[in-house]
Amino acid sequence: MMRLLGKTALITGAARGIGLEFARAYIAEGAQVALADINAAAVAEAAASLGPKAHAVQMDVTDQASIDAGFARAVGAMGKLDILVNNAALFTASPVTEIARADYDRLFAVNVAGTLFCMQAAAKQMIAQGHGGKIINMASQAGRRGESLVAVYCATKAAVISLTQSAGLNLIAHGINVNAIAPGVVDGDHWDGVDAYFAKYERKAPGQKKREVGAAVPFGRMGTAADLTGMAIFLATPEADYIVAQCFGVDGGNWMA
Repeated sequence: MMRLLGKTALITGAARGIGLEFARAYIAEGAQVALADINAAAVAEAAASLGPKAHAVQMDVTDQASIDAGFARAVGAMGKLDILVNNAALFTASPVTEIARADYDRLFAVNVAGTLFCMQAAAKQMIAQGHGGKIINMASQAGRRGESLVAVYCATKAAVISLTQSAGLNLIAHGINVNAIAPGVVDGDHWDGVDAYFAKYERKAPGQKKREVGAAVPFGRMGTAADLTGMAIFLATPEADYIVAQCFGVDGGNWMA
């Protein structure tokens, strides 16, 4: 049985990686999906690869006009909005003494403000429709604890968890469930950049940090985007109706809440 049959979803940061994998999983469960991303060409290619139930939406989550236009295009294409997945995010790393204000501003603009104002746009649409909805924010194990070289990213993901709690308590009055997923270390193209930061600041050989963090996961390996889809589907279904303002670790045992 398709668990999301007849549902519609918008996923930010969906041109690749976790967002694209979620879109693929949602479509397999019967949903229509608007894939939103700042990279218009990449998101158009991603949507085309998924077939007629996928719709490409160019969106810059740091720009309110772009958010408003993107949500309007998604609703225009699909007729309604039942599910939002806030997945768009950036990463950076450096010692505290070397944090650049521009990097701080950029990460908070995407990871925190982007999450908040996409949540707001989705909530307004869902309230107008009058039948509730599901909002799933992508947090991180990095939001549960500090990490020596990752102060800004950790702070943004802690903020996402806090926003999830506050928005969850506020929006459940309208039948909108807001919850979050906190992945651990997830393999993918982005890890080339992450690994490069640690090669620079911890003087590690290229690829060494990635091998180390994978070996440290109790499950025995790094996660994959596909490892996260079960939770992303579950939180979007009526089975999760009584779950409000929670953050679920899907991390191979790295963090015990």
